[in-house]
Amino acid sequence: MFRPTRSCSALPALLLTTLCSQADAEPPSPAPSHHGAANTHMKKMGFDTLVARFESAKRAAWQKPEAVLAALGDIKGKTLIDIGSGTGYFSFRAAAAGARVIAADVDPQFQHYIEQRLAKEPPSAPGSIVTRQLAYDSPGLAKGEADRALMVDVFHHIEGRDAYLRKLREGLKPDGQLLVVDFKKVPTPDGPPLEMRLEPKQIEQELAAA
Repeated sequence: MFRPTRSCSALPALLLTTLCSQADAEPPSPAPSHHGAANTHMKKMGFDTLVARFESAKRAAWQKPEAVLAALGDIKGKTLIDIGSGTGYFSFRAAAAGARVIAADVDPQFQHYIEQRLAKEPPSAPGSIVTRQLAYDSPGLAKGEADRALMVDVFHHIEGRDAYLRKLREGLKPDGQLLVVDFKKVPTPDGPPLEMRLEPKQIEQELAAA
């Protein structure tokens, strides 16, 4: 299971969860599944539109990347998988903080975007970035491969979250941590439609049951 250890209201929704060995959590109550719709909604925007949105100078005001990195703790020398890395908005920041980053995404266009950017802007040592193509149903980690996992505005996209989170738990080290940042179920200028968002309590329950 994942045990929530911290919440932060300064972000759209922030949960820092620490992996623990207990496995007797109460199953989460059923919730409507909109992750498939969320993926369709995102694809309709087109790649160039998504790049412009992800790399917008205005993003820092509401995404608060410094707060996200602070919530990850000391990541220097640690392996961090950025699930749904997109353009590498957080991957490059984490590498600059000294992490060995796995920039993981289901979309090969974003993987190519990061690889092109790496050719022009290689992170300074000791941080590093490698790209990894993901399937929709798996985080693609070997057992105990990562110290940290980061999901920013991604959780509501994941298909078959119960099985996915169990695979992710196995891919983290025994003291590994997962940081989830996603949109609250309230109207905001940015983000997915309200019906595709999840309540923080639902996210916590799903993590606890994994």
